[in-house]
Amino acid sequence: MSEKTPVDFWFDPLCPWAWLTSRWVLEVEKVRDIEVRWHVMSLAVLNENKLDTLPPEYAERMRPGGPSWGPVRVVVAAQQLHGDEIVGPLYTALGTRFHNRGEGSSREAIAGALADVGLPAGLIEYADSDTYDTELRASHKEGIDKVGQEVGTPVIAVPGADGEQIAFFGPVVTPAPKGEEAAKLWDGTLLVASIPGFYEIKRTRTAAPSFD
Repeated sequence: MSEKTPVDFWFDPLCPWAWLTSRWVLEVEKVRDIEVRWHVMSLAVLNENKLDTLPPEYAERMRPGGPSWGPVRVVVAAQQLHGDEIVGPLYTALGTRFHNRGEGSSREAIAGALADVGLPAGLIEYADSDTYDTELRASHKEGIDKVGQEVGTPVIAVPGADGEQIAFFGPVVTPAPKGEEAAKLWDGTLLVASIPGFYEIKRTRTAAPSFD
C-alpha cells in the first residue's frame, strides 16, 4: 500500500466556512490517498491587533476573555492532555453542535461535545484559562506563517513536488462537495496552488453557509 499524503489543516471551531471546508476535506480523504492532520488557529489571535478596525459586535467577540477564545482553548487543552488524535474527533463534535445543530458556541454546547467524544467534563474549565495559550499561539503562528496575515481560517498545507509544503487559505465553498465533486475540487485546488506566483481566485459570496 502506498503511504498516504499528509494534509495539515488549521481551523478555528467557530468559523462556519472552515467547518464546511473541513467536511469537504474529509470527503476527499475517502476518494484520494490523503490523511488529514488537524491543528488549531484562532480568529481572536489573528484579529487581536485589528480590533479598532473591526465591526463593533465582531470586535467584542474577539477581545481578550471574549467568547471567541473558549472553544479553541478547550481544543488545545484536550490536545495537550489527551494527544493529537483527539483533535479531529473533538472538532467534529464541536462543529456539529455549533453549526449543524445551531447550538452556538455556548458552554453547554462545548460540554456536550466533550461528552460526545468521551473526554472529561472538567476540560470545559480551560475555556476561561490561559494555561495553554502559548501552545495555542504557536499552532496558530505555524499555520498563518505559511499563508500570511491577510487571510483567515482554514489554512491547508500539503507536500509539494520539491519537498516544501504548498499552503493556501480555503477553499471557501458551500455546501461541502461530496464524492467525485469533492475529488475534482481537491485536484483543481492542488493544481492552481502548485503554480509559482499564483495567489488568488475570488468572487463575492452570494450564499450563506449550508450544512446539509
